[in-house]
Amino acid sequence: MHRFRLIIAFLFLLAAGAPSFAASNSADALHLHVQLVVPSSTLLPAHPNKAGLYFKLEPGWHVYWKNAGDSGEPPRMKWTLPAGITAGPLQFPAPKRLPLGPLMDFGYEDEVLFPFTLNVGSSAAQGPAVLHAKVDWLVCREVCIPGKAELETTRPVTNEAPKAATVEPDGALYARLDNRVPPSPPPAFKAGFQPTPTGFKLTIITGQKETQAAFFPADQSILDNPAPQKVTPTAKGLTLNLKKDATLTANPAQLRGVIELSGGRAYDIAAPAGSPSTATPSQESSPVLPANPGTLAKPAGSTGTTPSPSTPNLARIIALAFLGGLILNLMPCVFPVLFLKGLALVQSGAEERHRLRTHGIVYTAGILVSFWILVGVLLTLRGAGARLGWGFQFQSPVFLSLMAGLLFFLGLSLAGQFEIGLSLTSAGGGLAAKQGYTGSFFTGVLAVIVATPCTAPFMGVAIGYALAQPAAVTFAVFTALALGLAAPYAILTLQPAWTRVLPRPGAWMEVLRQVVSVPIFGTVIWLAWVLANAYGATLLAALLVGFLLIAIAGWFLGRWPTKRWATVIAAIILVAVVGWNVVIPRSVVIPGFRPDKVLTVRMEPGSYWDSWSPEKVNQNLSEGRPVFVDFTASWCLSCQVNERVALTKPEVMKAFADSHVVLLKADWTQHDDAITDTLAKLGRSGVPAYAIYVPGESAPRLLPEVLTPGIVTEAIASLPKSAPQSAVASSNPQ
Repeated sequence: MHRFRLIIAFLFLLAAGAPSFAASNSADALHLHVQLVVPSSTLLPAHPNKAGLYFKLEPGWHVYWKNAGDSGEPPRMKWTLPAGITAGPLQFPAPKRLPLGPLMDFGYEDEVLFPFTLNVGSSAAQGPAVLHAKVDWLVCREVCIPGKAELETTRPVTNEAPKAATVEPDGALYARLDNRVPPSPPPAFKAGFQPTPTGFKLTIITGQKETQAAFFPADQSILDNPAPQKVTPTAKGLTLNLKKDATLTANPAQLRGVIELSGGRAYDIAAPAGSPSTATPSQESSPVLPANPGTLAKPAGSTGTTPSPSTPNLARIIALAFLGGLILNLMPCVFPVLFLKGLALVQSGAEERHRLRTHGIVYTAGILVSFWILVGVLLTLRGAGARLGWGFQFQSPVFLSLMAGLLFFLGLSLAGQFEIGLSLTSAGGGLAAKQGYTGSFFTGVLAVIVATPCTAPFMGVAIGYALAQPAAVTFAVFTALALGLAAPYAILTLQPAWTRVLPRPGAWMEVLRQVVSVPIFGTVIWLAWVLANAYGATLLAALLVGFLLIAIAGWFLGRWPTKRWATVIAAIILVAVVGWNVVIPRSVVIPGFRPDKVLTVRMEPGSYWDSWSPEKVNQNLSEGRPVFVDFTASWCLSCQVNERVALTKPEVMKAFADSHVVLLKADWTQHDDAITDTLAKLGRSGVPAYAIYVPGESAPRLLPEVLTPGIVTEAIASLPKSAPQSAVASSNPQ
C-alpha cells in the first residue's frame, strides 16, 4: 500500500507539471511575453480593423523575421473566428542581423509588433465576437525553445463607431510600434542588380548620397547571409556588393526583400535584373500551379505537350487494390503483426474448425472496419476543407508516440517480462474465448494502422484514383485492398486441413515468441527514429520517458501476475503514459518547424538536393532546366529504401549532374498543404512519388513507386538534349 501511495503521488506530480493554457489576450512563456493587441473597442464591417501580435523579450533573446536566415522559424497564428470575420497575414517590421557563430539569422530583440488586419464582412453577426488564435513561435539565444499559447479577446461588431474607439493599453502599444513595417519605396526610388562572379551588385538610387545600407533577402538560399555587405556610396545613392549562397544554381529574376538605409529608413523592394528601374514592392510570390491535375504551367514560348495519363478502369483499380493488399503481407511494416497472428494460428492448430474459421472472419472484420473508419475520417476531413493524404496519421506526433508505446508494451510481453491478461484468466473459459476473438479483431486493426505507410508504394495510382472519386467508389477500392491484406490468414483458417503442415505445439513456441519480439522492437526503433527526425530530441526524450514508465508497469505485471492491486497500479501507469504521450507533443511541437532543417548538401558538381517548392519548379523550368522531385517522408520505409538503393547511387547522381537536372526533395514527414495538393494533381495520395518536370512539356513524367538505378538513369537519358547546357553550367560554379 505504501508503494501504491508513492506511485499515485508521482502521477500527481506529473499532472501538475503538465502545461496548461488559459484563454487570455496575453501569456507569459519562457523568455518572453506575448499579447494579442486589438486597439479599437469595436469591429466595423467593410473596414480594415487594425490588430497586432506583440512580443516582449528578455535581454539577449530573439524571435524571427519571415526569412529567419540560416536557422529559425517565424511566428505563426491559427485563428478560430466567428462567421464573416477573417484575419489577414502577419506583417513583418524591418529585422536586425543576428550573428550566431558562423551563421546569420534575421529577427527581433527587445520587443516587436507584427501588425495585421481583421476583416469583417457584411454577413458577420452584430454583437460580441470572440477572437481566438493559437500562436506558435521559436525564441532563441544560444539555444532555441519552441513555444505556443492560445490568445483570446472579445470585441463587439457594430455598424456605428463610438466616439471613444480606442482600448488602452492596446491603443498606445499599437500606435508606438505600428509604423515599423517597411513601406513601398517612394516614386523616385530605383533599384536593380547585376550578377558578379561571386554574387550580385545591387544598385540603389534615392536622389541623394547614401552611406549606410543593409539588405535582408525575402527568399532563402539566395545570399550568403553571414557575408559582409560592402557599401559604395554614389552621387545619387549607393551600390551594395552581396555574396550569393554557395548552393545557388541560377540567378533570380528579382532580388526581393527589405533595404535599410541610414536614419532608420527601410523599404520593401523587388529589384529587377539589369539597370536600376522603379522598384516595385516585394510581394510574396504565388505558386504557379497547374490548371489541370498532373500538369504544370509551361514556360513562355514552349510548344511541346504530353498527354495526361488516362483515367484508370475501375475494375482494374479494384484488382490492383486486392493485389496490393496481398503484397502488403510481405512488407516490413506489417510483418511483425502478421508474425504474431501466425504464432497464434500455430497455438490454435488443434481447435475446432468453426473456431478457426471464426478467428479468420473476425480478423478480416478488424481489417475491413479499420479501413472503412480510416477512409471515412479522411473523406470527412477533406469534405470539411482539410488537405490530407493516405498515411496522414504518421504525420501526427501524438499518433507516433502512442503507437511506439503500444508496440513497446507488446514487445516486452513477447520477450517474457509479463503475460498479458494472466491475472484475468480466473474469470473463466468463456471470457478467455471472448478475449481470443477480440484479439483477432484488434490484430487486424493493428495490421491496418502500421500498414498504411507501406500502402502507397504499391497502391499510389489506386489510392489517388479512389480518393478523387465518389464515396461509393472510394470504399469499393479500399474494401478490395482490405480483403487482399486479410486474404492469406483468412484462407488458411477457412481450410483447417492446411494447418497440418504447421509444426506441433511445444517448448519451441516460447522461444519463437521471444524471437518475435525482435521485429517488434525493430519497429519501435523505426517509429522513434521517425519521431526524432521529424520533431527533434525533446520529443524523443519524452518518448523514452514513456518507455521507462511502460517498463515499470510491465515489472508490476511480471512480478505479481495474479495480484489485482499490481494490475491496478500497472493500469494507472499505462493511463499516465497515454496522457503523457498526448500532452507533451501538443506542448512542444511547432507546426511546420523542422529541427533537422539543414543547408542543402551538394552531392556532385552541378547536382544537389534542395528543398521543394512550386516556385522553384517553375523558376527552373522557365530557365530551361529539367527538375526531378522526390516526394518523400521519414516514416515511409519504401522512400528510405528507394533513396539508398537508387537515388544516392554514384551512377544515378552522375546522370543527374551530366544532364543538369535540378534535384528537389518534397518532405511530407509533417503535413504540408502544398505537397498534398501537388500529389493530388499528380494523381497520387501518398509517398513515395517521383516526378520529372521537363521544359516545354505540360505534364510531368512520373516514375514507378519502386525504383532501381536503371529506372532512374533511363528516365534521365530520355530527356531532350535541347536544354541550354552552357547557361546551366555557368550557374553551377565548381
